[in-house]
Amino acid sequence: MDEYNLPREAPIAGTELETMLGSLERQRAIFVWKCGGLDSAGLRAAHAPSTMTLGGLVKHLALCEDEYFTRRLLGVELGAPWDAVDWDADPEWEWHSAANDTPEQLYGLWQDATERSRTAVAGVLDHGGLDQLAQYKTSRGESPSLRRILIDMIEEYGRHAGHADLIRESIDGLTGEDPPR
Repeated sequence: MDEYNLPREAPIAGTELETMLGSLERQRAIFVWKCGGLDSAGLRAAHAPSTMTLGGLVKHLALCEDEYFTRRLLGVELGAPWDAVDWDADPEWEWHSAANDTPEQLYGLWQDATERSRTAVAGVLDHGGLDQLAQYKTSRGESPSLRRILIDMIEEYGRHAGHADLIRESIDGLTGEDPPR
């Protein structure tokens, strides 16, 4: 998770699709930078009063990637490790179980989920644009568009990149808005 070769920002004058995908990739790059290169202790460190950890964030965003792009967009049930969790009994599982995972496991889980997401979006885009509806249906029977799913993920990363920024600064003083070039 130490690679910063993702786009630094969305295109200045791109299409709606290019801008949305560029924005999501930028948020992913910021997240990778804020969470990357840490050992187990660093990934388990919290910034009081919160109990949130960078490891928990990595695992949570891996779940979000799979939830939004695999289950909701494609309608495919989630695989390991998500399919073995009793979510009713432990709805916060990804947050606290991350403390038992190695950095390699956490980073690998996120990287694999992100790659599945990119593949899912590319596959859907091969058959149309941002207006395509996901397989998922809300309790009211509505399906979100790919546009809405991308916006939701940009928001999710933006919120958690802010959390990661504070936690990382408390660990080793790393600050800044963008990864080094």
